[in-house]
Amino acid sequence: MKEKIITFVNDVIKEMKKVTWPSQEDLKDYTTIVIASTVIISLLVMIIDKFFQEILTALF
Repeated sequence: MKEKIITFVNDVIKEMKKVTWPSQEDLKDYTTIVIASTVIISLLVMIIDKFFQEILTALF
């Protein structure tokens, strides 16, 4: 069992060395895109929710 854990950790270390990490500038850009997308989608969901709320309120 101990050997399997050691092998696993060594394999993880080898794979992590192969990873291409984004630059700090890329990371800032990606973060901005994610936050902006989240805000836009949240606003769309809010608008749709209000729309259906008004329809249901008018019906009942």
